[in-house]
Amino acid sequence: MSIARIYQRPKNAMSSGRARTTSWVLDFAPAEAKQADPLTGWAGSGDTRDQVRLSFPTQEAAIAYAEREGLAFTVVAAPTRTLKLQSYADNFR
Repeated sequence: MSIARIYQRPKNAMSSGRARTTSWVLDFAPAEAKQADPLTGWAGSGDTRDQVRLSFPTQEAAIAYAEREGLAFTVVAAPTRTLKLQSYADNFR
């Protein structure tokens, strides 16, 4: 049985924009551990579900998809956004 994680994308820490933070993502848990390639030393595995990331407009749509496909899933709650209102003059107080 496949295990999935449903979460809302966090805001990119390198910018102030909130693009694509309203969408919900479904990721699959890895089925096998990654191993180092003896020739190159790169980590990899034969699990191709690690490359799959599905995007949904709402949390309900992601949950409905997981239930329809028979996936066990966990929903990771989105952190609450706190808005810090300040003016430019506050820098000089």
